[in-house]
This record gives sequence, C-alpha cells and structure tokens, in this order.
Amino acid sequence: MKRCSRCEEVRPRAAFAKNKSARDGLLAKGKNVRPKVETPEGHKFCRSCGEIKPHREWHRNATASDGLATCCKACKAARGRQGHLKRQYGLTVAERDAMIASQMGLCVICLKAPAVHVDHCHKTGRVRGVLCFNCNSAIGKLGDDPDAARRAAAYLEGIAWKPTLVAPGVYQLPS
Repeated sequence: MKRCSRCEEVRPRAAFAKNKSARDGLLAKGKNVRPKVETPEGHKFCRSCGEIKPHREWHRNATASDGLATCCKACKAARGRQGHLKRQYGLTVAERDAMIASQMGLCVICLKAPAVHVDHCHKTGRVRGVLCFNCNSAIGKLGDDPDAARRAAAYLEGIAWKPTLVAPGVYQLPS
C-alpha cells in the first residue's frame, strides 16, 4: 500500500506507475486511469470531442497500436485552424469570432457574403478585419495599395482614366 500525493488516498502499489529514480520505485502520484469506453467493431472513441466515430473518420497512424490517430479528422482539422490563427495572426478563435460578430457576420467591403477570411496588412502584420474570399483576394491582387483601390473605384464609377502623353514615354494620369 502507498499514499497518493494527489488525492491523499492509500492505494495498492499496483495503482502507481513505475519510476526507477524514486526510492520505492514508484511514482508519487497514482496513475491517471482513463475510463474504458465500449465501442462497436470498426469504431473508435475520440477523447477530444467525446464521440464514437467509424474508422473512416480517422487518419492513419502506423506507429499507433490500433493504426489510427489519437483524435478524429474533425478535431484534428479544428486544432489545425486554431494553430494557424494563433501562429499567423496572433488571434484566438474567440477573438476572430468576436470580430465577425462585430461585423454582423458580413464582409465589410461587399456587405453580402459571410466574413470568413482574416485580412491583414502584409507589411506590418496588423489584422484589419474579416472579409469574404473574393474581397480579401481582390485587396491582395491590388497589392494592398489604397491608391490602386481608389483608381479601381473611380474606374467602376465611370471616370475615364486615360493617361495623357507628356513627353516621349512619360504619361500623366488625370487628377
């Protein structure tokens, strides 16, 4: 018998993991025993979402004892998105969702499509907002240049942007 330093209960020695460096050869804290979840044949329990899912919803892992990953594909994808937001923009999912809510769920440029893509300045890295795919890619294709965006808006409003030849090879845009 041995006393667990975590729960202060006296337990049998078999409830403790082995630790060669300890005086008695056992860990001071008892083992964290996960409850066994009964799953049907061809299914596995995901500890992340708490659901039992068929094997087709798991990535393969040749080194695992059962040949499957430790979490389901959906949980792995969610974890990947969270990591991307944190690494790329320094945002948590909650912060991004708060930005989307403050925009009433819509892209702030077109006011039609749902806001799903984080827009940021490529020079400073500062997050500007959350846009739809089309508006975010349009800003990127314009090189994040406000003057180019203004010229595009003027073009769409019908203002002619015909340059005048000032000198050989030198053109001036109307102001």
